[in-house]
Amino acid sequence: MALLGHCLRQVWGVEVLGGCRSVHQFPRMGAAGQAVREDVEGGRRGTSRGCPAQEVRGAPLVKSLEDMPGPSTLTNLLEFFWRDGFSRIHEIQQKHVCEYGHIFKSHFGPQFVVSIADRDMVAQILRAEREAPQRANMESWEEYRDLRGRSTGLISAEGKKWLSMRSVLRQKILKPKDVAIYSEGINNVVTDLMKRIYTLRSKEQDGETVTNVNDLYFKYSMEAVATILYECRLGCLDDDVPKQTLEYIEALELMFSMFKTTMYAGAIPKWLRPLIPKPWREFCRSWDGLFKFSQIHVDHRLKEIESSLNSGEDVQGGLLTSLLLSKELTMEEIYANTTEMLLAGVDTTSFTLSWATYLLAWNPEIQQAVYAEIAQNLGKDVTPVAEDVPKMPLVRAVLKETLRLFPVLPGNGRVTQDDLVVGGYFIPKGTQLALCHYSTSYEEDYFSAAEEFRPERWIRQGKLDRVDNFGSIPFGYGIRSCIGRRVAELEIHLALIQLLQKFELKVSPKTQAVSPKTHGLLCPAGKINVRFVDRE
Repeated sequence: MALLGHCLRQVWGVEVLGGCRSVHQFPRMGAAGQAVREDVEGGRRGTSRGCPAQEVRGAPLVKSLEDMPGPSTLTNLLEFFWRDGFSRIHEIQQKHVCEYGHIFKSHFGPQFVVSIADRDMVAQILRAEREAPQRANMESWEEYRDLRGRSTGLISAEGKKWLSMRSVLRQKILKPKDVAIYSEGINNVVTDLMKRIYTLRSKEQDGETVTNVNDLYFKYSMEAVATILYECRLGCLDDDVPKQTLEYIEALELMFSMFKTTMYAGAIPKWLRPLIPKPWREFCRSWDGLFKFSQIHVDHRLKEIESSLNSGEDVQGGLLTSLLLSKELTMEEIYANTTEMLLAGVDTTSFTLSWATYLLAWNPEIQQAVYAEIAQNLGKDVTPVAEDVPKMPLVRAVLKETLRLFPVLPGNGRVTQDDLVVGGYFIPKGTQLALCHYSTSYEEDYFSAAEEFRPERWIRQGKLDRVDNFGSIPFGYGIRSCIGRRVAELEIHLALIQLLQKFELKVSPKTQAVSPKTHGLLCPAGKINVRFVDRE
């Protein structure tokens, strides 16, 4: 998968050297064991043969990967396989920061990774990227697609193919103004979410508690994403969920439940797969289910369009209709992109809404301030649309602060496209990097009282006020940032506003403290149970 998630600390501040193009492989520093460094006095790049630890003419020391600290292979094996480290990747990030620093190396089976948990180093790397940044190893995704003859989508594609697909998709969902047209469809789903809350809480003795809100928000998220991607309703929030939808939910749950076994498979040579076939077989089965579901709904919309055209009718629609009519993507590329975007969008939104509900229930003063902002702008009964959200900075700050404390992706992966010098270390082209966002989100140097829920930290006090960016970038940065960011934000903002218009979120005897765990994504380790109390 995109990230194994380790990281750490070193107090260095060397500029990224993006111009180095010579071929290097770990552990060599250069074609002749040379350490690349900057000639400070002359402003030109020079080399020092033989001794990587030697300074040249007062220049900053540039060390090799051999000098970089990090856990041993045995330590990693024990941590992940014996101590269930796959469910604690976020904790291991912080542990390694304390032990090794903000930059360190590690081996995971055949994979070598340099992990970085420093805001400024992360900024250096992301700002130095080319027009088509390369994500970390996703061999299992690529192998499945080759096996089944499937196309890659925006998540799994690389290079020119990724750039081409992004240029097509970005026209419809990348900017806030592009997604504003989806407000009505999302609000229809929010209406069903409210009905479902009334139904669920009526089954509890106190008539107010909803148990396991993540299950509720999972269904909301899936319904909302599908409304945009497939231009249809799935019935996720109905009392009787359609069989086809239940089958997809099962495939999706299987995909995420297999995170650990997928990690195991990534660390085991392919020649051993016949001896332990189950993980790979189930991995393929879950992808089969996801692709099947998308293909059914894409084909259904295509038939509707063809029927309208044959009848001489004008065809109106959203993202999918545009893709099918423009024919800028092949049908296989459309299947792949709708599959991957639904997979990426559902749990991302549901986990974030769950954590936001949890945090607001435990922080009633903050919740009241957010409600006051909503009431001032909309009152209690006006349904919000996309254009209303910018008027409510505290609502937006709640989302940002929730994602700082509980980033859905605790880290991100990249493969260096040039030789770089980062944190005082020479990192050759082709090296896998793990950018440890969970750790940077909790750094006191970047966020005061980092353990506390303080949405107000994200509100600018004046035009010159700077709110930190690279310490918390849950949607990524630059051209390879999350293309569905604006859709996810709109789904969360519209749901959160209407939840607070109708309910006070309160803790109940069933509300327990919940910690995060890593399950592919960062998710609640237990059920989040909250009281939804009618506002007077």
